[in-house]
Amino acid sequence: MTKATPPRKFPKKSYEALADFRYALRCFLAFSEQAAGEAGLTPQQYQALLAIKGAGDRKALGIGDIAERLLIRHHTAVELVNRLEKNGFVTRTKDKEDARRVTVALSPKAEHTMDGLAAAHLQELKGIRPVLEQLLDQFDPPKPDSKKGRL
Repeated sequence: MTKATPPRKFPKKSYEALADFRYALRCFLAFSEQAAGEAGLTPQQYQALLAIKGAGDRKALGIGDIAERLLIRHHTAVELVNRLEKNGFVTRTKDKEDARRVTVALSPKAEHTMDGLAAAHLQELKGIRPVLEQLLDQFDPPKPDSKKGRL
């Protein structure tokens, strides 16, 4: 019978860096939730609008795409889109090629709201960037000293 390899031991500094990194992420998420609330959105509604806005070349996403991007079930995405549509943030359109498929696009109201939220989020990210970079740098192997080994 073969013995299992014991789990790798990580230095205490690695755990401290992981804890600090997770804290920085939670602070950003807390900021995001508050900013979404001030814009009249739940965090999940903001995430759905962001998924649609960030859909690349596509101007709209299907309900299944939204569910996938938010890691939620299809019927939950339907209810989320229902609320967004009711509040004037999205419009639905039947797909021209497949009438069973519905695409969801941002309304002008959502576009305006997303512009403000994007600016606030980018400013917040720029503020925590040095902290995140410092924390991530702790996981890189030490760089060789360029002065060592020179004659």
